[in-house]
Amino acid sequence: MDLKEVGKLLLAIIISNLAGAIGSIFTFTSIDSWYATLIRPEFSPPNWVFGPVWTTLYVLMGISLYLIWKKYEEGKDAKPALAIFSVQWALNAAWSFLFFGLQSPLYGLIGIIPLWIAIVLMIRSYYSLSRNAALLQIPYLLWVSFATILNASIWMLN
Repeated sequence: MDLKEVGKLLLAIIISNLAGAIGSIFTFTSIDSWYATLIRPEFSPPNWVFGPVWTTLYVLMGISLYLIWKKYEEGKDAKPALAIFSVQWALNAAWSFLFFGLQSPLYGLIGIIPLWIAIVLMIRSYYSLSRNAALLQIPYLLWVSFATILNASIWMLN
């Protein structure tokens, strides 16, 4: 991989991580205050787990984005896949605002459902271009599936 490709890969990873950076603006201010007051289910992981998991998922998301970007540069019709990436990226960032920023498990639940659907659509669109790009998103789908159950449980308990 030449230096130009390394730069593209790093840019794709940075773009993906920006969703987390935007979300963290709303998350960090609520973790020790509002979120600490919520009744959470027994299966709720400790707060320290979320940072490493999300960082890993954003890196995988960036690698996948890079693989799709390469397909686009090769002349493949990757615009729909890139558009779906953009939608799920925005929904990912929006969830933190809905749940933590608005301090609303209900709004978070309403927001995470379209995010889950967008991830499924992204994986499907990636698969036709790059099987590896699609497979790298399976952990993201699994984590958001878990987060959906966790979000719904917090909403029901509070």
